[in-house]
Amino acid sequence: MSSSTDSLKARPAAASAEPALPLQASLSPARRAWQRFKRNRLGYWSLVVFCAMVLLSLGAELLSNDRPIVVQYQGQTYWPLWNDYPETTFGGDFDASTDYLDPFIRERLAAPGNWAIYTPNRYGAQSINYFAQLPNPAPPSAANWLGTDDRGRDLLAQLIYGFRVSVLFALALTVTGVALGVLTGAIQGFFGGKTDLAFQRFIEIWGSMPELYLLIIFSALFSPSIALLLVLLSLFGWMGLSDYVRAEFLRNRQLDYVKAARALGVGNGPIIWRHILPNSLTPVVTFLPFRMSAAILALTSLDFLGLGVPPGTPSLGELLSQGKNSIDAWWISLSTFAVLVSTLLLLTFMGDALRDALDPRKAQVSDKV
Repeated sequence: MSSSTDSLKARPAAASAEPALPLQASLSPARRAWQRFKRNRLGYWSLVVFCAMVLLSLGAELLSNDRPIVVQYQGQTYWPLWNDYPETTFGGDFDASTDYLDPFIRERLAAPGNWAIYTPNRYGAQSINYFAQLPNPAPPSAANWLGTDDRGRDLLAQLIYGFRVSVLFALALTVTGVALGVLTGAIQGFFGGKTDLAFQRFIEIWGSMPELYLLIIFSALFSPSIALLLVLLSLFGWMGLSDYVRAEFLRNRQLDYVKAARALGVGNGPIIWRHILPNSLTPVVTFLPFRMSAAILALTSLDFLGLGVPPGTPSLGELLSQGKNSIDAWWISLSTFAVLVSTLLLLTFMGDALRDALDPRKAQVSDKV
């Protein structure tokens, strides 16, 4: 009897002696989606490369510029990248702005006691080397690493600045399209009934309008500008996303948590903003990379047709048009095509990885693994 009692007393002690298993911290849905996205190596590194390209293009003036960053001349320091100095400042004969591509100016800056720090590529978006040794368009050389276009502008500088224009335009168009698409889709899906029917008929009529013809008409009436192009494309770029948001709201408004919020007396605004919208953002987030790809392609196509950005603005579409007109200048088409295809591929890989990370069916399998 005593031995059995001792064994019963010993069991809790042995059980308490076992090490407790560490509790795994639960991750938020956003954190889990990010981990699933990182498991897709192609999509993750595409995001890293694309972000690096965007950051470098934002500092294009420090990468490609026909002005030195800083100049030390006759004991004084000058900052040509931010200030405009006349040619007489560096020993020239004219009061006009200094042309730092002029061999005379370069010789003066390289004289003993003087020095200058240049950008890696010594050409800007609009700079033309009037002292070039070859006619334009010139093939790649030590002076122009990717050659020049038919106007004598450095092609590498055109690609850097043109990429920045395309990406910033695509970001602006994506933001406006997402804002309008989410707003109209939320109103249709939440209220339904006659409101949804009226919006659907309006979208059918508005979507049937010839977008390209409107662009041609407005290009003839107004001077070309990026702002005008952004407004015109934003008027038509929200309808695709609106349908996805509408479907999500139609599904989520019937769920129990929405009914419970209504029973507690919560108004329509808080229900839409705090409850339904956060649970309807999956198609919105998945839509972003593909929307940016479409915006870049739209701007490139319009620039190729001469209906895009104002003349003189760095543009990938305008370079493609030059390549079409100058078949012998293969370096123009090849380099522009490489930049455009690389950008679209990176965005496509990012979109595919994001779609898989937010797919609930694939998420369950991925989390189990």
